[in-house]
Amino acid sequence: MNRARRPPLPHPLAPVFDRAVDSLSAALHPNTTRHYRGTVRKFLTYLGAAYPQVRSLDQQRRDPHILGWMSSLRSQVPPLVTASCINLLLHLRYIFHELAWTQQLPELAHLIRREDVPRRPRRLPRPLTAQQDQLLQQEFLHRNDLGGNAFLLIRHTGMRIGECADLSCDCLRSSGPNQWAVHVPLGKLQTERMVPVDSFVCTLVQRLRFFRSLDPLPADGLLLARPGTKDALVRQLRDYMHQVCHSLGISTRLVPHQLRHSHASEMLRSGVGLPAVMKLLGHTSPDMTMRYIDLALSDLRREFDLARSKPRHLVPQPKTPIASLRAGLDGVMDALFSAQHVLEMFRRALPNGASRTCLARLSNRLTKIVAEARKLATP
Repeated sequence: MNRARRPPLPHPLAPVFDRAVDSLSAALHPNTTRHYRGTVRKFLTYLGAAYPQVRSLDQQRRDPHILGWMSSLRSQVPPLVTASCINLLLHLRYIFHELAWTQQLPELAHLIRREDVPRRPRRLPRPLTAQQDQLLQQEFLHRNDLGGNAFLLIRHTGMRIGECADLSCDCLRSSGPNQWAVHVPLGKLQTERMVPVDSFVCTLVQRLRFFRSLDPLPADGLLLARPGTKDALVRQLRDYMHQVCHSLGISTRLVPHQLRHSHASEMLRSGVGLPAVMKLLGHTSPDMTMRYIDLALSDLRREFDLARSKPRHLVPQPKTPIASLRAGLDGVMDALFSAQHVLEMFRRALPNGASRTCLARLSNRLTKIVAEARKLATP
């Protein structure tokens, strides 16, 4: 069901801003365009209420119009989260840059400065504790209902709750003999991916297919039936998890996205490299993946001990022969080969300089000696 469109904003600058948004969003996602139009509505609503005398672009001033709007954003009740404030300021800044170009008013490009945009908060990873993870998985398995299987699927694939709501009934794909993967459709970052899964996840998908076959709602090709809209299904799943946490006596307010953090941390501890974890989560940059991975002190200690036991920067030393050298000319050849190998390994470990150059000349002489000694072995 389509939402009713909002009535047009009764402000003389609304048509000019709308044209700028149309120009900016020509190649953007519809959701991004919607956010741009929401920013315009917020700004012009404030401007019309606080400064009704401003009716043209050349009347726009940083002080008091822009600074006043920024102050109103900070004074909202409940307070506006930092991410929302950043998006509003960036969207309006891009719109003013577009207007400065199209309307030949270069001063508009300086109304919102780079330093006006706050920094994004550095969020720490939020995986579940080992006890919380174990309790929740056991409870989900015990209940064995639609919500429990859906959250187990999220936990063991690392997908977002919105991506789980978009899964199709045929999301389980064969990738080889006895190999399976879940096709995760286009999600938050407009990317799709294939996530390798084991037999347990295959069983989860089969259970969810069974629950879908029992649902009275008409078949729509989706794995999870929607009671109206996708947002309604997501709210229903979130409420389910809150009920499970309450029944287990978990005081911490947990959210489904923490299951995704736990999956990412588990993959890293299992030896999966960062590029592979990034692909499994559907991220487009390593920085985004690092926000999901929790490195505990025990993880750092394990990596430190591994580096000390098997340092990669050291050149492997030749093994000392246990058996004695052969007699005669064969023993001479063995000794020459061993000396040549030891000399070359030592030379490679040295930095560039006179000593390394001198050893290179000695190594070449040994190569010639070995060649002459081989001639002696010929009858």
